[in-house]
Amino acid sequence: MITDFDTSLPSIRQVQNLIKQTTPVEFKLLTGDVLTGTVLWQDAHCMCIADENSQQTTVWKQAIAYIKPKS
Repeated sequence: MITDFDTSLPSIRQVQNLIKQTTPVEFKLLTGDVLTGTVLWQDAHCMCIADENSQQTTVWKQAIAYIKPKS
């Protein structure tokens, strides 16, 4: 079975590094909403982010405008 989750892609590797390093990130959604927290996991279609209260939110990748590390 072929999957569209290609771990050789730079974007997938970058998010995997954010997960491993538990780097706080900012997600800007196409709706203009902003989510902050740490990325817990990703799959081919979604990502899960946990906020400062450990509240988990699953976001469809197609809804994300950008992800950037919090400074």
